[in-house]
Amino acid sequence: MRIIGLTGGIACGKSTISLTLKSLGATIIDGDQLSRALTQPGGLALPAIRAEFGSEVFHADGTLDRRALGSLIFASDERRHALDDLMQPLLREMIEREILRAKEGGAKICVLDMPLLYEAGLDGLCNTVWCASLPRETQLARLMARDGFTREEAENRLRSQMDTAEKARRANIVIPTDGTIEETAALIPPLYAAELAKEGSHGKHTASQTK
Repeated sequence: MRIIGLTGGIACGKSTISLTLKSLGATIIDGDQLSRALTQPGGLALPAIRAEFGSEVFHADGTLDRRALGSLIFASDERRHALDDLMQPLLREMIEREILRAKEGGAKICVLDMPLLYEAGLDGLCNTVWCASLPRETQLARLMARDGFTREEAENRLRSQMDTAEKARRANIVIPTDGTIEETAALIPPLYAAELAKEGSHGKHTASQTK
């Protein structure tokens, strides 16, 4: 089984790539979904989050107030690193279990869809890394339009992650996502076929769009 690490900055179109890979038959491990499971009611991360950040990041019913927590961590590198330190070991354990499950289930291609792939040190689990890439100004515009953020809020989100250009520099395959959804999706089948044939290059390639 080959493992593709799929990463990219927030609002860079990574979801389009992931959905296309799923439609082609890949098994998807969604890092965001697993992170949410850790912080849902009864989630393994909640006691540590309460101990670190206090009751002000929880609603009266005991559920996590994601907006309140986000306001704290995106305004402070120290608080964000504290959250990462308590979440990442739990998340890695879940991901390793999901990879094993995919392998035992006979998957040929497993995709680790993880925005913070490099930040969490999970690229070492992958045979190859693909990065969705956008110019920074386009990324900011998409993020503000998608989530209703002010420019300052959007820039804080971008600063909380490794720069997309650095992720692209480290990746094996860089996928430009500044076109339409259809144009981005059209780039994926030949790349997927190459992985199926175990012909992925060890070097770096930039996928090109066909207008």
